Amino acid sequence: MKVLANDGISKAGEFALKEAGIELLDNRVAQDHVINFINENKVDVLLVRSATKVRQDLIDACPSLKIVGRGGIGMDNIDVEYAIEKGLYVINTPNASSRSVAELVFAHFFSLARFLHESNRLMPLEGDTHFNALKKSFNNAYELSGKTLGVIGFGSIGQEVVKMGISLGMSVKVLTRKPRTETISLSFFDGQSVNFEITSTNDTDAFLKGTDFISINTPKTNEYIIDTDQFEKMKDGVYIVNTARGGVINEVTLLDYIESGKVAGAALDVFESEPAPELILLMNPNLSLTPHLGGNTIDAQEKIGKELAEQIIEIKKKL
Repeated sequence: MKVLANDGISKAGEFALKEAGIELLDNRVAQDHVINFINENKVDVLLVRSATKVRQDLIDACPSLKIVGRGGIGMDNIDVEYAIEKGLYVINTPNASSRSVAELVFAHFFSLARFLHESNRLMPLEGDTHFNALKKSFNNAYELSGKTLGVIGFGSIGQEVVKMGISLGMSVKVLTRKPRTETISLSFFDGQSVNFEITSTNDTDAFLKGTDFISINTPKTNEYIIDTDQFEKMKDGVYIVNTARGGVINEVTLLDYIESGKVAGAALDVFESEPAPELILLMNPNLSLTPHLGGNTIDAQEKIGKELAEQIIEIKKKL
């Protein structure tokens, strides 16, 4: 069996595949040449992340393919249903990067609440001449403890965000299309654990009312989850972080509500026009920005590679 990990794979995944006698091709192929490469090398497994697209034309043109895998949660760069119809196995790693994404959510929340994103820009420029003025301008900061955290989406990432919010002493709300209850378990270094029963709501108005910090953790959507109507119902001074997908929040409208003061600050890890975000976003001092880094930690990549390898090894036994 030959595997092309076209967007890379961790050492842990590489080691697991080789231990199982599976050949891992050490190549990175441009999208336009992927089909030819797969056919010339009779590749059985194509592993991708967000860069490589697996559309119907590729699936039809590559009869040797047996497995398509996505390192991560979102599958929007793969025509999943079509692949399954054609008899391919489609795998992903829905839990491996959840912790990393949730930690980035709170990195942004802390940055926004304490003006770190602005002070890190301005201190190198003005720290030696306007130290006291900068100190004064950043003194209206907030703690997260005691505030209300609203989480949109209750998948593995949303649940990790909820866990972190609880651990910080935040009150938690969750918004989903259909209400449901999940048991959230917080585990500690000494072996102790505490369970919380969290029930989501589908009442958007109740969810937004009084919420201080909002984290968006949903799959890709065909329309905005957050737009004018939702902004109007938020409390003044709300903080918002989007690590989900570009297009779940109206970025133009977001800037309007930042300008009006309704939104105290926002963070974007994903963008509607990714990978070329609008300059007006990049230059806004009230935005904390990262270039789609949610699952980009060494820890997450190790887990992703290992999980993909384990799934491939199990499927190989069936073939």
